[in-house]
Amino acid sequence: MPVLTVLFSFLLAAAAVTPEEAKEGFVPLFDGKTLNGWSGDPRLWSVRDGAIVGSTEGVELSHNSFLIYKKQPFSDFVLRLQVKLRNHNSGVQFRSEELPDYVVRGYQADMALDNWWGGVYEEKGTRGVMVNGWKGKADKVVRRSDWNDLEITCKGDLIQIRVNGLLTAELHDSVRLTGILALQLHRGPPMQVEFRNIRIRTL
Repeated sequence: MPVLTVLFSFLLAAAAVTPEEAKEGFVPLFDGKTLNGWSGDPRLWSVRDGAIVGSTEGVELSHNSFLIYKKQPFSDFVLRLQVKLRNHNSGVQFRSEELPDYVVRGYQADMALDNWWGGVYEEKGTRGVMVNGWKGKADKVVRRSDWNDLEITCKGDLIQIRVNGLLTAELHDSVRLTGILALQLHRGPPMQVEFRNIRIRTL
């Protein structure tokens, strides 16, 4: 690989982590150019303009599909990223379990068009919505069809979700204390979601 290409890829990844975050121990999980380290249905996921783009245009899903971070699971951490949701429903899985065919089970930081942002949902579980972070919380700060800052903190049995700096969900739950990260595309109408500046600090 040419030296300039390697340098460009490094600079894109480094841009996701501010100098202050680097001092705190944050590292990028997405290089800004490729899906290296991630696994998902290739019909659905691509990289464009420094962002992971998930789209179901022209593809009918039989179930929710996920782009899964494959390098390692995480237990206690602070995960930060930016999300732009065009329509429908998406989410970020954490402390979750990988199932066949790009399916995931576990905690999800939920989001949907004009609903569900900032909450905690149990994907493919029995508990459904565990914390509703939308009404009176995330609905005040979400930027519709624009980039939003999402932060997920897990420490022991404590789970916290922040949207654009606002704490929208907090709960204590110890059903699963470690697991994978993944990004969701929801079955239903054609949709698109984008993720960028994905970085994590383990605790």
